[in-house]
Amino acid sequence: MNTFDAIRTYVLEIDWRYFTELVFGGLTKGSIYALISLGYTMVYGIIELINFAHGEIYMIGAFTGLIAAGVLGYYGFPAAGIIVVAAVVAVIYCSAYGYTIEKIAYRPLRSAQRLSPLISAIGMSIFLSNYVLIAQTQDFVRFPKLLPDIQFPEFFQGILRSSSFFIIVTSAVVMICLTLFIKFTRLGKAMRATAQNRKMAMLLGINADRIISATFIVGSGLAAIGGVLIASHTQQINFNIGFIAGIKAFTAAVLGGIGSIPGAMLGGLVLGCCESFATGYFISDYEDMVAFAILILILIFRPSGLLGKAKVQKV
Repeated sequence: MNTFDAIRTYVLEIDWRYFTELVFGGLTKGSIYALISLGYTMVYGIIELINFAHGEIYMIGAFTGLIAAGVLGYYGFPAAGIIVVAAVVAVIYCSAYGYTIEKIAYRPLRSAQRLSPLISAIGMSIFLSNYVLIAQTQDFVRFPKLLPDIQFPEFFQGILRSSSFFIIVTSAVVMICLTLFIKFTRLGKAMRATAQNRKMAMLLGINADRIISATFIVGSGLAAIGGVLIASHTQQINFNIGFIAGIKAFTAAVLGGIGSIPGAMLGGLVLGCCESFATGYFISDYEDMVAFAILILILIFRPSGLLGKAKVQKV
């Protein structure tokens, strides 16, 4: 048997339904990672800070969506309307959290040594996690099924869930809108200018503090959307979901090239697919290990990430 026949035999023996199921599973996870990692990469791109409290914002978004959904359901709102309104409420609430965190925990330390804001970020992460633990419960809480069911073509039945479809499509739309916002709006251009050279941007009349606050607001809103979407998908949440999701989203940001918005999107999708294929074909009990192994390899062999550019030290 020659090489061509061996490849042809291997391709024919692949269970394509199972392969497609893993692809959609990876895209679902990757879309959520991408939404969260955008907040990491936007903040780092402007002030070079790793906002380790960002995962907790994602978790708070899920709980806010749950509370809003419960109130709307009590008054008889239709499920399709509940998920939209709950997401909007979560975005507004988490955006306020992002603004407050930046103003209280990070802005006073803007001129401090690099380690001080990092410690503040870790402290804020622990504070928010324990705050939700006290305010809610340590147990998993059931999230209602709000996303409508879709009748897919026969091939996709059983391998693509309606919630996965909505997550992938919504994430794609949000990422496209963010890209257009950053590229064409006045605020987006100001963010890009501040990221390139904050001092020069301030000399040109850009209010850097306002731009940094807006970056936290936008990133927190994106994390809130991810929280509501994944809660609707898994139908359960608890106070600790933000930690692992935040670390994986940070891994996705580093993988794509932290500071690069397209890199954060690509990194999230690549990480999600790697996890899906690794757990589907090899080590189903060690999903989290895959993410951290990828993080270590990227930091060793390509610290700038897939789409990132190595920084030149200015003198």
